[in-house]
Order: sequence, then C-alpha cells, then structure tokens
Amino acid sequence: MLLRETVRQSAGPGTLILLLSCASAGAGLALPAALGRSLDLVLAGRQSEAGPWITLCVVLTVLAVLIGAYESAVTATATARSAAWIRRRVLGHVLDAGTQQACSEGELVARLTGNAVQAATVPVSIAGTLAAVVTPVGGLVALALTDWWTALVVLAGMPLFALLLKVFVRGSGASSAGYLHTQGEIAGRLLEAVRGARTIAAAGHPERDAERILAPLPELSGQGHRMWEVLGRSTAQAAILLPLLQLAVLAVAGLRVAHGDLSVGGLLAAWRYAALATGTGALVGMVNTLTRGRTATARLQDVLTAPSVTYGSSELPSAGGELTLRGVVHGPLRGIDLTVPGGAVVAVVGRSGSGKSALAAVAGRLADPESGTVALDGVPLPSLARAELRRAVGYAFARPVLLGGTVGGTIAYGAEDPGEAAVRAAARAACADDFIRTMPEGYATPCASAPLSGGEAQRLGLARAFAHPGRLLILDDATSSLDSATELKVSQALLHGSGTHLIIALRASTAARADLVVWLEEGRVRAVAPHQRLCRLAAYRAVFGEADASC
Repeated sequence: MLLRETVRQSAGPGTLILLLSCASAGAGLALPAALGRSLDLVLAGRQSEAGPWITLCVVLTVLAVLIGAYESAVTATATARSAAWIRRRVLGHVLDAGTQQACSEGELVARLTGNAVQAATVPVSIAGTLAAVVTPVGGLVALALTDWWTALVVLAGMPLFALLLKVFVRGSGASSAGYLHTQGEIAGRLLEAVRGARTIAAAGHPERDAERILAPLPELSGQGHRMWEVLGRSTAQAAILLPLLQLAVLAVAGLRVAHGDLSVGGLLAAWRYAALATGTGALVGMVNTLTRGRTATARLQDVLTAPSVTYGSSELPSAGGELTLRGVVHGPLRGIDLTVPGGAVVAVVGRSGSGKSALAAVAGRLADPESGTVALDGVPLPSLARAELRRAVGYAFARPVLLGGTVGGTIAYGAEDPGEAAVRAAARAACADDFIRTMPEGYATPCASAPLSGGEAQRLGLARAFAHPGRLLILDDATSSLDSATELKVSQALLHGSGTHLIIALRASTAARADLVVWLEEGRVRAVAPHQRLCRLAAYRAVFGEADASC
C-alpha cells in the first residue's frame, strides 16, 4: 500500500522527528519539577541552593525552544521530500499504465497536487502523534509522582477525553473524504473547460459552463463547514472540560498544601503537570492532520489500482518489420487476423467506428488486446523490453502533444536524442522546416509562444516520428489536417523511407499511394488488396464518398 511505502520511505526523518519531539517533551516535563524545587528553596530562604535549579530552568527552556525550531525545520523538509516522492511514485505508475487510468484527468491532477501534499504529512504526523502522547502520559506520571490525589482527579476525566477524541476522528475522516472527492470533481470539470475553451467561446454562453463547473461548489462548502464544525465542536468541548479539570486539580492541590501534605513548589509543579496531562490540543491537531493525510493517501492509492504495462527482455532480429496480428479482439476489433509485410506502406481504411484507431493502438502496444497476439518480426510485443519496443515502433497522431519545451526539442523528443542534423532533416521531410525558420527563434522557439495551426502541429508530430526511425511507423490519422500538396510531399517521404508504415487513412489519395490497403468493416478485415483493385467495389468507394474515391 502507498501508505506503508510512504511511511517506510520517510522512516529516517520520521524517527528523527520522533526523537526530537520526545526530547522536547522531556525538557518540558522536567521544567515543572525544577520550577517547583526552585520556588521551595527561594521561599525557604536558601537562595544559594536555588541558583543551580534556576539555571537548570533556563537551560531547559532554551533547550525546548532550540529543539522545537530544529524539529520544525526537519518536519518541513521531510514533508516536502515525501510529497516529491509520492508524486514521482504515482506519476510513474500513471505513465506505466498509459491510457488505463482509474480516474479522469482532472481528478488525477487534483490528486497529484493537493492530495499528494496532504498525504506527505502522514509520516511526520505519525511521529508527531506518538510524541504528542508522550507529553500527557509523562505529565500524568510526573503528577502521580508529585501527588497521587491530583493524579486521580486527572484520571477521572480521561474517559471523557477519549470519547471526545473518538468522535472527532470519526467526524473528521468522513467530512475530509467528502471534501477531497468534491474538490477533485470540480478540478475535472475545470480541466475539461480549459481544453474546450474555444468551443465554449463559440457557443456564446460561457456563463452556463461556469455554472456547470461550479455546480458542486455548495457540496464542497458543506463538506468544508462540516470539517470546521467537527473541529470547532471538539475544541469548544475541550475548552470547557480542560479548565474545569485543571481547576479541580488546583483545588485538591490547595487543600493538600493547607494540610501540609504538599509544598507551594509542589502545588506549582502539580498545576503545570496537570496542564501537560490534559493538554490534548497538540494531539487533536496531529490526529486531524493524520486523518486527512490518510484520506488523501487512499485517494492516491486508487490511482495505483490501474494495471501497469509489463515488459519482457526479448530483442528483435536484426532486420524485418513484419507485423502480424492473430485473433486480436480489442474494443471494436473482432478476431483480427492480419499480416503487414516488412518494408511495405499499408493504409488502413474504414468507416468511423470500424476499429482503425484500435488497430493502430494494439499494433505498437499503446494498448494490449483483450485477446489474441500481436508480434513484430515473430516476437510478441509483450515479450519485448521497453527500450527495444520504443526504438522499433514510432507513432504520429492526429493531435500531437508538443513536448520538449522548444520546437526543436519537440522533434527530438524521444528515447534517444537524434542530433540537430537529424532533427532538421526530419522537419524537411515533414514539410515543417520552412515555417519553423520563420519563427522568432527558429528551432529554439518555445512551444508555449509558438501559435500553430492544426496542420503545423501535425507536421511537428510527423517530424518527431521521422526523427526516430524504427522498423515500424504508425500514423494514426496524422495527415488529416494537411492540405493536399503537403500531404503528397509527406507521402513521398514515407514511400522513400525505410521500414514498415501503417497509415490510418481518411482520404482516398492516401490509400492510393500505399502498397496495400487493409479495409476494415465492423471490426473485421473485409479485404487486403491494392487500392486500385478495391476501387472496383462500390462499397469500398462509399467509404470515402463517391466524389473522393480517386479510382
């Protein structure tokens, strides 16, 4: 579990915090006894003997302050490092799981940001809670050693404290879980709105989407108010009970002084120890932080339930590029049997929903089929090592994400740096070099300051694929935003390139330039043949529309 891993990862800092907290508690527990002894000696006129005790009081006070300051610094550092570790751990799993996520993207962002910070407090909260118990327990023991009668008064009130703590933990846990869930829901809707900002603007009713995003806000407010109500009620109850208990201790201690069974210094010590024994404020605060941290950790644990993609250790033979699918079932695909010859340019065509993108996903192992096998040059894809698979298979998408920081970095982005010359050559092959050179900083232009059209973004995605040549290149509708002239140039670059090319084609002109066409219909392969031969069939021409058949 993530909770156990987080605690184990922060075992060193947690132990140090526990030791520092215990040392601070020890100094605090020793101080009342030293104060009481100093007071008794001063009242008895033995100032010379009181000097060392007064000095001890000063030393204990300074020591408690210094330890507290160092503990705060260690706690802040440990929490920050724990948060970074949690984010790396969860994000690494997210990347390993690929498209198989347990929650929406907005929820994921909320959990990786706010929830990770709260989960990071768990190790230090555990250490702080253990140390927070030392002070009241130590105060009760010291009170018993000072005077049994006052200790019995505190013991009589302990069941009420236990009940208050139990009610607080239960109420705080429930409201915290509801608050975090609603917060994640709002984050998910906000992310959707940011991505669809142009659609919202075009619709002309942004206030409606604002209302949709903020619709859970009353629920969030309600959960937040419930959290504060639980905390406020517990604080108010403790604020009533604690002073009454401390007054009872003072009354008993006063009677003991009046009867000569307790000194004035002993009364001071008893009162201070009673305050320490009943001082559960720090404990309640630690329990509250721990409860919220555990709730946040549980939400992050949900993300880790998505299965990770596992890899083997096999390597591919020296040459080839033949792709084979046997009995593949995945999404709309139903029992696909297909062989893509090595070195061929193969177009995949079909109506919407026929399974083109599903085929592209399983062909390069962006997804594993529900059943059946996919192999490259006779080696099943799951048995390949990750690095071997990603060197061999490249992708270009309809809507590429521009990673890498700069335009040149986007093209170079991948497992290995292809070098500046290869980046520029890939840009020329994708017809991207001309518009890149017109940018203010050329290839060094930051992606964030480079407004790109859909076609320009696609060309950068194609250039990235060309810059990392493998034995299989899969283009998932990666030329749909290109004009006809640019698409022709890109297609010629593909035809003259090395390796096997699997192209999801929406245009008849793209299919016409391929060596073979795989025609999908209702999740099955209806035919595999050259475009010109398939053009004799009216049903095939209808896939593109009669006017676009180019037959």
